Amino acid sequence: MSSPQSQLASTLRNLDGRSYGNYKQLRGRYRFGPVTLVIDRVQVDPFASPSKIRVRIGRDDAAFPADLTTGRADRIAVSDFLLRLGNDVLARLEQRAIILGRPGQEILDRSNVVIDDAGFEARLLVNLPARGRRILGRQAADILTRDLPELARAMFLHGEWPSDTSDPLPTALRNHVQLHRDQLELRERLGEAGLLGFIGNGAILPRRSGDSDLPMDAADAVPFRSPTSLERTFTLSSGREVTGMAVPRGVTVIVGGGYHGKSTILRALERGVYPHIAGDGREWVITEPTATTIRAEDGRAVTGDDISPFITNLPSRTDTRSFTTTNASGSTSQAASLVEALEAGARTLLIDEDTSATNFMIRDDRMRALIPADREPITPFVDRVRPLFARRGVSTVLVAGGSSAFFEVADRVIALDAYVPHDVTERAHELVGISAADLDPVEGAEVADVGGGVDVGTAGLFADARERVPTAQALRPASKTKSAKAKGLGQVQFGKAVIDLGAVAQLVDPQQTSAVAEALEYLAEIFDGRSSLTEALDEIEGMLDAQGIDGLTGHRDHPGHLARPRPQEIAAALNRFRGLRLVE
Repeated sequence: MSSPQSQLASTLRNLDGRSYGNYKQLRGRYRFGPVTLVIDRVQVDPFASPSKIRVRIGRDDAAFPADLTTGRADRIAVSDFLLRLGNDVLARLEQRAIILGRPGQEILDRSNVVIDDAGFEARLLVNLPARGRRILGRQAADILTRDLPELARAMFLHGEWPSDTSDPLPTALRNHVQLHRDQLELRERLGEAGLLGFIGNGAILPRRSGDSDLPMDAADAVPFRSPTSLERTFTLSSGREVTGMAVPRGVTVIVGGGYHGKSTILRALERGVYPHIAGDGREWVITEPTATTIRAEDGRAVTGDDISPFITNLPSRTDTRSFTTTNASGSTSQAASLVEALEAGARTLLIDEDTSATNFMIRDDRMRALIPADREPITPFVDRVRPLFARRGVSTVLVAGGSSAFFEVADRVIALDAYVPHDVTERAHELVGISAADLDPVEGAEVADVGGGVDVGTAGLFADARERVPTAQALRPASKTKSAKAKGLGQVQFGKAVIDLGAVAQLVDPQQTSAVAEALEYLAEIFDGRSSLTEALDEIEGMLDAQGIDGLTGHRDHPGHLARPRPQEIAAALNRFRGLRLVE
């Protein structure tokens, strides 16, 4: 009796030279020893999207240590390790027709490799070979009956991994998981300690180039070293000790000359919302998970945002408590992005003056004297950053290279000199004639007990923002006939509309953008004209916590390659959809 492997190989040889559509008869399930091969979808022609194929090995055959593959966080780390291992195997096989998906420097919850109670599975995209529109059956047989089973065995048969090398795979896996555990523990410890971020001593923060996320060569980079006044050591439950700069909640201003490393620190904190792999240089850059980058974005759409804390009394008499435009200015877009970040749960704002609208950030004394306050509709961020912390407990980390305006409202000022940070808070406060006591809340003002100062006149700001409620048809435009689809990292095709996410800095992987597209389809089902945007985001987040990334697609057998986005990035896509409509 012939084996499934020989039967499939024979079928493919018989298909050799026939029209491409005959590949469709391959759909089904095949067993090659411990490996199950499942062909879920066959591409319709050589130029269409690749075929969707899965390879799977049961838990007993895989023989992975149970202590590494039981908890949800550990499964994410193990899946990440296996994804990277699988790409190494494909490189060794010199097999470009098989696409497993290539991860970046972050460890993300992905759909590429899945671990469940029954076993281990890799979801693959495979370009079935052809000459013109004719099947190349023998090459297809090599891919499906030789390379895919070999890939599965190399990835998932833990008992057959070499353990007698200088870098044994079982040890490397355990170290990968332990690093991930320690990073997650440190993130929890930061929250308990009232910190928003941490940068470990010795970290390599600069990247190799502007278009590469790989670390700069250690010989060329200046390792990070914390100022003594901000240095803190954490001893983790694994016994690992990490020492570095602790960034407390509140208002932190980063200053320094051009090219001295200010923006590099901010970008590291920006990416610190995700765990990183060993060797990245930012393994111990840990940021609280809701931290959100805010920047100006000329031309974006805004729908029903309450930007009145920053912009009000417009000459046109437009109501800025529910502001809508299809073409926002720099200051308006930055105000909108900020209040939208708060709506999506951000507890920390990351802002760089280089990507900000100047009139949104500051207004100097001479301009205030020339243009009276009652003739200027924009209240700059410098006047709102402390009440934002006092009323909402929202911290800010700000890079400022051209103005001292924020010294008066800063809890701490860090100066970068040739990439080395120094705590210059006392000197900065002396220059503007204040002390730390001046930052305390005004006596008698009704403020949240979270520290920071607030003028009595701003006591009502940021207290209770109006909830926005999308209509039931908010994500169901009549012209939309196909599911939403990502177009690279920075765009989502939604019906006839293209949602531009180029300014959403914390999308780090195109697979996250694909998941954002799926999340918009999920939101379309949630919106009923009663649920607020915040409630809908909470529902998605709860579902993802309970079900994982597969929950976005209703647990399709092969959902494609997705990586979990944060609610902040899902909200960013929704808010930039020009067809969004709200209940009046």
